[in-house]
Amino acid sequence: MRSLAQVEARVRQLREEIEGHNYRYYVLDAPSIPDAEYDRLFRELQQLEAEHPQFLNPDSPTQRVGAQPLEAFSQVTHRVPMLSLNNAFEDEEVAAFDRRVREGLAAAGEVDYATEPKFDGLAISLSYENGILVQGATRGDGFTGEDVTANLKTIKSIPLRLPVAEPPRLLEVRGEVLMLKRDFERLNAQQREKGEKEFANPRNAAAGSLRQLDSRVTAERRLTFFAYGVGAVEGADLPASHQAVMDWLAGMRFPVSRERALARGVEGLLAYYRRIGEERESLPYDIDGVVYKVNDLAAQERLGFVARAPRFAVAHKFPAQEAMTELLGIDVQVGRTGAITPVARLKPVFVGGVTVTNATLHNEDEIRRKDVHIGDTVIVRRAGDVIPEVVAVVPEKRPILAPEFVMPKACPECGSHIMRLPDEAIARCTGGLYCPAQRKQAILHFASRRAMDVEGLGDKLVDQLVDKGLVNNPADLYRLGMNTLANLERMAEKSAQNLLDALEKSKRTTLARFVYALGIRNVGEATAKDLARHFGSLDALMAADGERLQQVPDVGPVVADSIAQFFAEAHNREVIAQLREQGVAWEEGPGAAPSAGGTLAGKTFVLTGTLPAMSREAAKEKIEAAGGKVSGSVSKKTDYVVAGAEPGSKFTKAQELGVTILDEAGLLALLEQEKGEA
Repeated sequence: MRSLAQVEARVRQLREEIEGHNYRYYVLDAPSIPDAEYDRLFRELQQLEAEHPQFLNPDSPTQRVGAQPLEAFSQVTHRVPMLSLNNAFEDEEVAAFDRRVREGLAAAGEVDYATEPKFDGLAISLSYENGILVQGATRGDGFTGEDVTANLKTIKSIPLRLPVAEPPRLLEVRGEVLMLKRDFERLNAQQREKGEKEFANPRNAAAGSLRQLDSRVTAERRLTFFAYGVGAVEGADLPASHQAVMDWLAGMRFPVSRERALARGVEGLLAYYRRIGEERESLPYDIDGVVYKVNDLAAQERLGFVARAPRFAVAHKFPAQEAMTELLGIDVQVGRTGAITPVARLKPVFVGGVTVTNATLHNEDEIRRKDVHIGDTVIVRRAGDVIPEVVAVVPEKRPILAPEFVMPKACPECGSHIMRLPDEAIARCTGGLYCPAQRKQAILHFASRRAMDVEGLGDKLVDQLVDKGLVNNPADLYRLGMNTLANLERMAEKSAQNLLDALEKSKRTTLARFVYALGIRNVGEATAKDLARHFGSLDALMAADGERLQQVPDVGPVVADSIAQFFAEAHNREVIAQLREQGVAWEEGPGAAPSAGGTLAGKTFVLTGTLPAMSREAAKEKIEAAGGKVSGSVSKKTDYVVAGAEPGSKFTKAQELGVTILDEAGLLALLEQEKGEA
């Protein structure tokens, strides 16, 4: 049995250890123990506090889980007002700010500034008395805020106790509560699973989470805190500069921005603004600008305040990433793979530095989930080079009888049917070989090495052929002549002849290659070979219904629907007929695909490393020709792993599972054995 002194010592030790792990995980982003070990320590502390309630303190990490709901937030008067910053949007405004600072300080040279990102969250104040967090409040109107102490205690990046031997008698830490991008995505995924409304952006999510009357809800959502300054201080001397104050706070385990820096003069400020602007999308949190503060605290005091803002600081804002506008209509665009994307036609709005007239709505499900109607007032977001998107509707501005969007039944580019498979969110045009929007993609795939293998037909040449109207579908490739090709850019008679020879050679192919070349959705090389082996002829495959298609190994309902829909489209059948008329042919019947017989039938191989004489593609073809299958990963069902030089993790896994490992010579011997028994 432990004595009370031993229990108390263990409780203190566990609290220090757990808060240390919280600091490493939530502030440094460098966890030092597995989650299971953290959970074990946490449960031990909970149990000790339950058994010995006299040792339960408000600053214990177990108190971050939230408490009973409040009826309302009480009001808090800030000891030092939490004033807003003036904004600058243009370089000239930054230069004017610097000029006013230099004039106010009578500075002969350039001024040093502390610079940092401007977080897009909620400003709060944390009050510590003798090192213990006693109160946390929102900014409110700058003079009076709301007491959200219980909610702030659930944020694991906020210290509940300052880890210093002699803490200040009073310390007010100012900072921002926000939600990291990754946690925002996680929260919205949970909202979708529950069938509940998603948040429009991380700031809204953070605001909604922090102002919960039930702090247990806040505890379930991962909020983060970053310190950016101090308010009232008693019983301690502050360092002489803002940058040193931030270092001082970091030393007390307050999270501070890693992107903060020092800059000198206007050029230094603008260089920092440009650098952070370039890094903006890669930052783990949203920002809406940068903040410049005179670094010297004595100089800050001399400059003082004007109205409700300090003279010594300014926020240099980025162009707005979100704006409201009217949704005039919804069109659909057809992508290179046939994907049908609804696109919002907008009343022009300036957002993210450009005028936006169109924004993506992603797919039909997103339109329904966001409840978007034509005529709605919507919030449009544009971040960096990302395509603008409609993120939310402003429901109170909806006109009476605003119509809902209806997905068209036919492709706007070619008139082919639009199909949506049961397990996909995206609807697609089924006219893959014919649809103008899909031409380049369809032709490149058709000519690729593992399909028809037309050497010399690359992206740039296909661009020319399609853009000049010379090729509208794969069959047109075989109608090209010397004069047409030789007159194209970067082409001459020799290269034109080489392409014509490659096209002529490609006419003799296999049924499996031809089926793969058609670019049927969900039909890869392996499925194309299975289809060719099962049906033996293209006509039999084209005539098969969903039930017959599902008799093919590894062909389920989704793949069967893709195949049936593709061949049901008259445009695709017409292009196939034209290809046959141009002389594209293959052997049909039992020899239409690699044999399913032989000693390698039913055997699964995995290839790893570099083989001495054969390429892995050649080895794969030999194995499949003998009836075997080649997989990309090792499992208990793998029969052989063929390993060459510098094998990867597949080799190690094969050893662990006891799978037979062959070298190239061993594979060739196995193939020879198969020939001898055939």
